[in-house]
Amino acid sequence: MPEAGPFAPETVVVAQPKRSRWRRYTGPALAVSTVEGTQLALLKHTDDTNSLLTDTSGRFLVHINRRASYGQFGPVRFRFTDVTDREIGTARTHGLVKNRQLSLRTEGGRPLLLTRRGYTSTEWQLTETDPEQGPAPEILGRVTVSSIDAVLGLQQYVVETDARLDASERRTVILAVVGLHLVRRPPGDHGTSA
Repeated sequence: MPEAGPFAPETVVVAQPKRSRWRRYTGPALAVSTVEGTQLALLKHTDDTNSLLTDTSGRFLVHINRRASYGQFGPVRFRFTDVTDREIGTARTHGLVKNRQLSLRTEGGRPLLLTRRGYTSTEWQLTETDPEQGPAPEILGRVTVSSIDAVLGLQQYVVETDARLDASERRTVILAVVGLHLVRRPPGDHGTSA
């Protein structure tokens, strides 16, 4: 179980920090903050397949490794590891349309799905079963995507989770949202995306 930190709040905002249009940006790729704007964690890309999540003091929290099958067109798998290189969760996309559903596996082995209803929808639902199969599943959370700067195409993700999820499960959801952002916008891509 992780300590409270950035994974304790039931609602966090994962966003690309604002930047100047005229100067080269060298800060973190993403910031995890409270709804009120207090920064909890920062994400930095070390290369196209590896990213590090640290707390605001720079202390290492999670390593995110991205593996893509069949180049940029196939499914993508994210592996989340702690400071001892122990796997603490995974997320993966499905098929060629990678930004429609992510399958998550928490540190405790709980399977979760992050799914959006349609390709133009800005809301993703967190469930334990596929919302398009069988009875409607119980919603355990939501992720709402919006643009915070239309010119630069900067994105933000409001992550709301149910109180029944523990901190380690919230951690997997937050890291999966980071993965969702990386699928939609690879490191170095600042343009708009679906």
